Amino acid sequence: MKRVFVIGAAVMLAAMSLVGCKRSQEPVQFHASGHPGQLSDWHVVSVVDGHLRLNEGVEPYALNSALFSDYAHKLRTLWLPPGTKATYKQYEAFDFPVGTIISKTFYYPRAGKDAAVLRVAEQASETRDGLDLAKVRLVETRLLVRREQGWVAMAYVWNAEQTQAVLAREGDSIAMTMRKPDGSGEQAFNYMVPDENQCAGCHATNNTTRELHPIGPKARHLNRDDPWHPGTNQLARMVQLGRLQGLPATGVPHNARFDDASAKVEDRARAYLDVNCGHCHNPKGAADTSGLWLDAGTTETRRLGLCKPPVAAGQGTGDHMFDIVPGDPDDSIIIYRMDSLDPGAMMPELGRGTVHEEGVALIRDWIGAWLGNCADPEQKVAIQSR
Repeated sequence: MKRVFVIGAAVMLAAMSLVGCKRSQEPVQFHASGHPGQLSDWHVVSVVDGHLRLNEGVEPYALNSALFSDYAHKLRTLWLPPGTKATYKQYEAFDFPVGTIISKTFYYPRAGKDAAVLRVAEQASETRDGLDLAKVRLVETRLLVRREQGWVAMAYVWNAEQTQAVLAREGDSIAMTMRKPDGSGEQAFNYMVPDENQCAGCHATNNTTRELHPIGPKARHLNRDDPWHPGTNQLARMVQLGRLQGLPATGVPHNARFDDASAKVEDRARAYLDVNCGHCHNPKGAADTSGLWLDAGTTETRRLGLCKPPVAAGQGTGDHMFDIVPGDPDDSIIIYRMDSLDPGAMMPELGRGTVHEEGVALIRDWIGAWLGNCADPEQKVAIQSR
């Protein structure tokens, strides 16, 4: 676990200004009811001078490891009503006040003058002065809004002119072409914007109540260096800005970055599975009856899939016997489902039309490090850290 660093007053003052310059906009507008038809009705982000810029008081944030969404980059923001604070929770999403607006804008770097987009790693510098629309293509912006009755999700799709985003209650399918910077690996896919029910498929993290909750704003995901203010811990900065209360001085959970080659494979893999699968695969989630729990709090190897036969995966097994076969990723159901684009087999089953090659490779390495076999149920099986 990482200690949260306290920032000085000078750094705090610098942090209070938005990334880059903020242009004059109408104040953020919280809508306590209804579904406004345009993203601009909220005044959270706006297109100004060819850039997508954040409004005053709208703060960007980043996660240690993020949900994979067809290699899309994401600009995440948080706005709290003035004078209010979120309350720290150790493992669950923070308790945010009514009026909170969380936004997530999905975008891709442009490949050139044609309509193709690039498959490249996300860089914080892309958003330091807002998103330059000459360099990126906006696809959608999702809002998660905290109202009196609970959280409400809405998705807004950007038009071809990149001037406005319109509410898409029934979702959308956008044909796209993606390639690597060297021009190789060109791939056509359909980018799927979720409808309202599909939003609940992930954000209804409790299968009993079916109430929507944020997934990313948790201590273990936010406990990291602020990419826009290097040397500043994000959680400490939230406290200094008066946006978070109850943060302990020590013992704050921390997930690894899945792409951090200096971290242990086990830590990277668990972080990846936690953020991509754990919101469903946990004791209370939508996949609670599967018996496969992939959230950060699960430590029992059987629950993590080791030599565990599937409960009701159907064709999703690919004729494999166990979720994880130690030392044999190719015979493990988890790898089969992560590597599939078959709607009846792929996992996650929503939010992607491509395979996350780097994610699959990481989980392969993790499974490959497990020792033992599933032939003898009495044999002890363990994972070797590396």
